[in-house]
Amino acid sequence: MATDLLRSMQTPSLATMLGRSRAENQQEHDAFSRVLPHEHWLAGAAGLDVEGTNNSPPIALRSMARLASATAPVDGTWFVLNPVHLHVARDHLVLTDPRRLNLTDAESKQLCVLAKPVFAEYGHALVYGDATTWFMRADNWHDLRTSTPDAACGHNIDIWMPTGSDERAWRKLQNEIQMHWHDASVNDERQSAGKKPVNSLWLWGAAQAPQSALIVKYQSVFMPNGAMQFFGISASAELASCDASSVLAANANKTLLVLDSLIEPAIGEDLGEWLVRINQLEVDWFAPILHAIKSGAIDQCRFVLSDATQLRERIISRTALRKFWQSPSLSVLLA
Repeated sequence: MATDLLRSMQTPSLATMLGRSRAENQQEHDAFSRVLPHEHWLAGAAGLDVEGTNNSPPIALRSMARLASATAPVDGTWFVLNPVHLHVARDHLVLTDPRRLNLTDAESKQLCVLAKPVFAEYGHALVYGDATTWFMRADNWHDLRTSTPDAACGHNIDIWMPTGSDERAWRKLQNEIQMHWHDASVNDERQSAGKKPVNSLWLWGAAQAPQSALIVKYQSVFMPNGAMQFFGISASAELASCDASSVLAANANKTLLVLDSLIEPAIGEDLGEWLVRINQLEVDWFAPILHAIKSGAIDQCRFVLSDATQLRERIISRTALRKFWQSPSLSVLLA
């Protein structure tokens, strides 16, 4: 349905910039990669040690510094834990998008209180970050290969479950948590309200303390949704709500803008919502960026575009915009 989507998009500014842009780097990922192309790119931009696509990026310590406390752990191997809902299909389990759980802070804390004694019994520290993100210490599990939640969403989880010498230890702990949460009052209340129960945890993002020094590759970083903040791309990342005028006024030689509002409807295959959101991106971002390039406020813009298996980089400059013989086009999105 890609062609039909392009035909329905109301994004003339994006079409102008892409139609007159030039191709730069590109990446191809396997359909069973444990990390999505944009996640792999962001991890590299953050200066994290990325081992390829067969493991999730080591973001746990960066995440802890932003959520759990201002002081990162001095030692140990730490993982990210996301409370999730696993859908029971006919003969397998499917990870549903954690964003759509709409888990509140109060609900998450209740679940964490129930889980902590279990983790302690198994010899693992459990640290609460926020409603959607917890952390676990497991020093002996450093060889586990894990997958990001977005890479696994919508699939049979067997392929994306942790693998390594301690995979059975994790599954045993995971099953124990599932049993403790099965009849928890917080899940009864969620189901009574028409919400999905939280019935499992997703493990990923292992990092070993102490945390490596932050490599700052961008003078300014803006993340309007804040969903990608855990990659720790900049020590001074702008995580609060921002608009095009504030980003374009940053007056930085190298600014990164992360627009990730399309991920949720893409994973959920909600094409109507996907169109609504990309058309809104045209109004909020693409039109102002095109105007800024035309006026000389910025010299050029590099687009990093991705889906589940590929990533493309395209550069548009003020000089390229003068190529009137090149018609606006969104066809590069189908490449």
